[in-house]
Amino acid sequence: MNGELQRLAERRSRLVTRAAAQRVMLARQLAPWQPRLALADRGIAVLRYVRRHPALIAGAGVLVAALRPRVSGVWLQRGLMLWQVVRSLRAYKK
Repeated sequence: MNGELQRLAERRSRLVTRAAAQRVMLARQLAPWQPRLALADRGIAVLRYVRRHPALIAGAGVLVAALRPRVSGVWLQRGLMLWQVVRSLRAYKK
């Protein structure tokens, strides 16, 4: 029984060492991607914020529409197009 525990402890030690080496290797390989991944994380955070606070976005849209009606028309067209694309992609996923 004691020999079995010793063997398991040695195996665990080898596995822990191997996992540490793999983490180091993975960190080196992903280092060039770090800025892009950080940007993607920020984008996801912004999208989550917008989903939680839709009234702020609507208020900003009303403010822009009141201050610059011509520009807001262009942005409304773009927003409508984006909304339709997202809606069709969601329907495609189902």
